[in-house]
Amino acid sequence: MKLWDKNQSVNELVERFTIGRDPEFDLHLARYDIEGSAAHVKMLASIGLIDGDELPLLVAGLEKLAGKVAAGEFAIEPGVEDVHSQVELELTRMLGDIGKKIHSGRSRNDQVLVDLRLFFRAEIREIADLIRQLFDILTDRSEASKDILMPGYTHTQVAMVSSFGLWFGAYAETLVDDLRLLNSVYDIINQNPLGSAAGYGNSLPLNRKMTTELLGFRDLNYNVIHAQMGRGKTEQFLAFAMAALGGTLGKLAADICLFSSQNFGFLKLPDAYTTGSSIMPHKKNPDVFELIRAKCNLLQTIPQRVFAVTANLISGYHRDFQLLKEQIFPAITDLKDCLLLTIHCLPEIRLRENILDDDNYQLLYTVEAVNEEVLKGTPFREAYKKIGLQVENGAFAYHGKLHHTHEGSLGNLCTEEIRRKFLEVWRG
Repeated sequence: MKLWDKNQSVNELVERFTIGRDPEFDLHLARYDIEGSAAHVKMLASIGLIDGDELPLLVAGLEKLAGKVAAGEFAIEPGVEDVHSQVELELTRMLGDIGKKIHSGRSRNDQVLVDLRLFFRAEIREIADLIRQLFDILTDRSEASKDILMPGYTHTQVAMVSSFGLWFGAYAETLVDDLRLLNSVYDIINQNPLGSAAGYGNSLPLNRKMTTELLGFRDLNYNVIHAQMGRGKTEQFLAFAMAALGGTLGKLAADICLFSSQNFGFLKLPDAYTTGSSIMPHKKNPDVFELIRAKCNLLQTIPQRVFAVTANLISGYHRDFQLLKEQIFPAITDLKDCLLLTIHCLPEIRLRENILDDDNYQLLYTVEAVNEEVLKGTPFREAYKKIGLQVENGAFAYHGKLHHTHEGSLGNLCTEEIRRKFLEVWRG
């Protein structure tokens, strides 16, 4: 079945190519196509295009289909082009000609726009919930490990004294910014395109504000061409948010892979979270975090892949947009998997204490020594030269105590302030 069928045949090779992987990815949209259709038929009934005795039948039929989706029994049959066609086909089988009325005032263009908006909205909520779980783990571990010192690095060289509390807390606050970006994308997505039809509106007296309320959208995409131009643009915004979050998770995974190696030995994964070698009996590899790192690298290419599909398209619908599902849908799954595995593994990582007792890390304290001279009244540049000469002559030693008090430093992590920032964004 094809919604555009006019009793004409299409070349089999052309048909298979144009349908592509839509039946596979459209299964993700089935519940949302049914949800959008239910709102649409209620609106059609309110303007007299569906009779009062027909509406309960359509709603009941759609609820039955929703039950099939929830039970994993809904399928797009061979020869059926997409989820929209399958839903209408099944309603028509149940209700006869009544089922054929549900497409009045719609195009597949605004239908898929609504499906995608509802799908993305739900997925963003799931991602945000996973972010919150990870944030809570990071802040809890930050507070618990604030006195466990570790080296900090710049240019991959030993730089200054850091702590696991500072390290965990850095990723927690970075998630605040990632959530803020995701929140802004949610606001953009949370606008109703239904009623824009093929992108040029409709001569039927549609009540677009009614479907906006029924579907829980914050507002309308008012201009119908603008609504259609949201296809591709929406995916771009979401791709940027996913790429940013992928960057955070990928960097965390890279740190864990490095810090768990024997040359560093700052932290240790439990044996159950590592894999072995087929030839080296001693190996305990951080494969989970290596795969997270790789998947997150791929996530950071999603904006470019979306641009590659949508670049230089004029306004209006194009079949090119179909390929965006193949980029975005698997990326969402990968992102949620990476979040879930990080949430699962991070609490089990064991930290090594007394790392800085090793003489290799003595030079971490040069800035502390310079600052002590400054506090005694020595001009900074003279203090810097004095300590620098001690280092060059192999005479530097530091036996003082760390005294970091400013906001966000070793001695003042501001964990509660970071939690406050997160909750402010979360409430959005």
